[in-house]
Amino acid sequence: MMDLQTLVLNADYRPLSYNPLSLWSWKDAFTALFLDRVTLVASYDVEARSPSRSLRVPSVVALKNYVALARSPAFTRYNIYLRDGFSCQYCGLRLPSGGLTFDHVVPRSRGGLSSWENVVAACSPCNLRKANRTPDEADMPLMNAPRRPTRYELHHRQPEFDHRQYHHTWLDYLYWDSELES
Repeated sequence: MMDLQTLVLNADYRPLSYNPLSLWSWKDAFTALFLDRVTLVASYDVEARSPSRSLRVPSVVALKNYVALARSPAFTRYNIYLRDGFSCQYCGLRLPSGGLTFDHVVPRSRGGLSSWENVVAACSPCNLRKANRTPDEADMPLMNAPRRPTRYELHHRQPEFDHRQYHHTWLDYLYWDSELES
């Protein structure tokens, strides 16, 4: 029970985030329920007990107040990898996120910023080879110029959900934005 997580939906019953998926620990979900900040949508078949009460652990909750989502996605390592298709932007090698690093196109030591427009996914060998140079100086052209993605682009680049790893109560809420079959 300790590793159970609760899917958090906005007041419109869509996940707050897909990248990464908006999850809380079940304890945080209980706290929000008791503070009347969320509505219980679905529960696990597991109970949490106190000396005086027994309650089912929440699997899905919805915020009572709508949270306006930022227009642009958060600048995170995972979102950089997602934008770049989990591929090194110098050699094209596709790797799991644990095998990637990120590289500043214009090195920070030369005034390069940590921003969407200056950071790309890179494999370790290419990152070491490029070192403290620009791609032109290192003769390592970029496969794609770095740019700020939209939330929509990242959502559609998200690896397909493996619904076996999610609780069945989550599935109705994870596919609202997917295309319907005709």
